[in-house]
Order: sequence, then structure tokens, then C-alpha cells
Amino acid sequence: MSQDIIQQYFDAFNAGDTRAMLALVSDDVQHFVNQGDLRKGRAKLAEFCSHMGVSYREELHDMVIFISPDGKRAAAEFTVHGEYLKTDPGLPEAKGQHYCLPAGSFFTLSDTKITRITTYYNLQDWIAQVSK
Repeated sequence: MSQDIIQQYFDAFNAGDTRAMLALVSDDVQHFVNQGDLRKGRAKLAEFCSHMGVSYREELHDMVIFISPDGKRAAAEFTVHGEYLKTDPGLPEAKGQHYCLPAGSFFTLSDTKITRITTYYNLQDWIAQVSK
């Protein structure tokens, strides 16, 4: 079950289906973004996804999902293939640059929902790629 939830989450991400992603998280989900602030709740995650959908087009490849023996925690390693579409405040100017970088996410799960998402990637690597 846990593996299925995580796979469904990433399948929805790759399809650009925010509604399906949000259906897999708890109302009080905690979303920790790489070098960013904690977002609490499904509504804050929805806002984040909306912003990301305007500024970036991303697909995740080479996905490997790991589940703890008790099914309450999961991790995923993947490669982000993206295009920088609209300038994000405080970051380099967007000009349709393409990037590719390794990343990972960590999850806490209840019986049927994701309750925590933490994502990490090398921001300096991303900045170097889009600054060329």
C-alpha cells in the first residue's frame, strides 16, 4: 500500500495532475521544500504546486522508491528533468533553460495518506545550470 501511494503521487506529478497529488495527502500535510519554509496543510501545498506549474515544467525520471518495514516512512531518489519557464523571485532570470539534477524526497505515511513530504536537491547545481 505505501509503495502504491508514493508511486501514485509521483505518477500524478509527472502527469501534471495536482488534483490527484492533493488527493493522496492528509489535510494537515507538512511540506518541507529544499532550503525553503515549511508549508502546513493541503491548501498551502496546492498554492506551491500552482506556483511551480507556472514557473517550471518538470518530469522525474530514474525513480527508485524505498519503504520502511513498517510502511510508515518512504524515500525516493530520482532525476529531475526540467525547464525554467518564469522567473522565480530571488533566482536567475528564466529564459526557458533546461536542467537535469539528482534529487530525493522523504515521506511519512498514515494508513492511507501522505502526512509529510521533504524534498532535497542541490540548489547551487540548479543555479549553475540555469545561469549558463
